[in-house]
Amino acid sequence: MSTEPTILSDTAPLDLRLSDDELEATHNHILQFIRDVVDGAGAEGAVLGLSGGIDSTATAYLAVEALGKENLHGLVMPSVVNSDENMSDAERVAQELEIEYDVVEIQPIAETFFDTFPEAANDRMAAGNVYVRVRGVLNYFVANHENKIVLGTGNRSEALTGYFTKYGDQAVDCNPIGNLYKQQVRQLAAHVGVPQDLVMKTPSAGMWTGQTDEDEMGMHYDTLDAILALHVDGPLSKSATMDHIDVTGEQIDRVVELYEQSAHKRQMPPAPEPLDL
Repeated sequence: MSTEPTILSDTAPLDLRLSDDELEATHNHILQFIRDVVDGAGAEGAVLGLSGGIDSTATAYLAVEALGKENLHGLVMPSVVNSDENMSDAERVAQELEIEYDVVEIQPIAETFFDTFPEAANDRMAAGNVYVRVRGVLNYFVANHENKIVLGTGNRSEALTGYFTKYGDQAVDCNPIGNLYKQQVRQLAAHVGVPQDLVMKTPSAGMWTGQTDEDEMGMHYDTLDAILALHVDGPLSKSATMDHIDVTGEQIDRVVELYEQSAHKRQMPPAPEPLDL
């Protein structure tokens, strides 16, 4: 296996890390993918929302390597529900990579939505999605003005469980790390030089105060990744998955439920079948 720093917890039920050769091939493949998307769009670079989390940080490091620091524009978009630590980490990433970045306070923008329809203002999920969608609009506002594409930060684990906001953080032109499970994102991040404290940072979508991905999903990402790899993506039955790794039937059912209920997020908006007139 890879000689990169350890990125697995002691309780991880399955090791999904790539070999050294696979890791380097994946690294190079993603770099070329980013260049191809930018070139194919006739764009002059990319815009990326920086959250201070591992996904956006890994994507930022890859984008700078692919495009050059002068061709990546970072946006740090805090609201009242974001921790100062996360926003500090987001600016730290931009400064370490020496990219152009702007800090845009989105609370005033979100408040206009809450004031317009106050009945929904205290709905935690609805309000949280407003913050995420405002960031998406701002990413495209800047990208359109600068003739750039918008880079997404979604990974495979999030895509398969629907752990993203429709027309929000997945309102993007491409997802460079979209084929990687969270465990593999951590591995690639360490490989490209992301600081270890950010590699192992607790993930949060920043939708409400104290929110974390793993609390909301009800399990650690390493457990989620293992079930996805063996049972959702893979061929193993529920019972075989339980025999192969240390997970419960309830955990498998939860992942399958997330996968099935989020199917609409992975598809284009449906239209009626054409009539044979």
